[in-house]
Amino acid sequence: MKKEPMVGVGVIIIKDNKVLLGKRKGSHGEGAWAPPGGHLEFNEDIEDCAKREVLEEIGIHIKDVSFVIATNDIFKEENRHHITLWMVSCYDYGGLKKYSEIEKWEWFEWNNLPEPLFIPVQNLLKFNYDPFK
Repeated sequence: MKKEPMVGVGVIIIKDNKVLLGKRKGSHGEGAWAPPGGHLEFNEDIEDCAKREVLEEIGIHIKDVSFVIATNDIFKEENRHHITLWMVSCYDYGGLKKYSEIEKWEWFEWNNLPEPLFIPVQNLLKFNYDPFK
C-alpha cells in the first residue's frame, strides 16, 4: 500500500510579544511542545483551517492570519510524514480551554522556547524564522 504525506497546518499565535505552545500528550510527538494546528480538510482554505483548528483546540479566535512557510516533517519512529503549512496570526479574543491531546498551554517568548520541540517546529526553526521580524 502506497503511503503519502498528510498536510498539516501549524498556527503561530502572537499575543503580548509571546507565542502560544502546548505540551502534546496522547498522540505522536508526545511530550514535545507545539503550537496549535491540525490537518487540512478536503476543499478547505488554509486560513480557514487555521482558524477552525485554533477555535476547536483552544477556544480562541485569531485574526491577521497569513502563510509563512512549509516544512517537510518526517517522523521516522512513527512511520509518519507530514507537510506542514505554517501560518502566523494574532490573538483576537477568547479564553484557553483544555484539549485532550495537550497537557497544558503556555505563552513563551520566541527566543526562549521550551524543550523538547515538536519535529515540525524544529524544522521551522532551521529556516531562522522569527514571527516578530
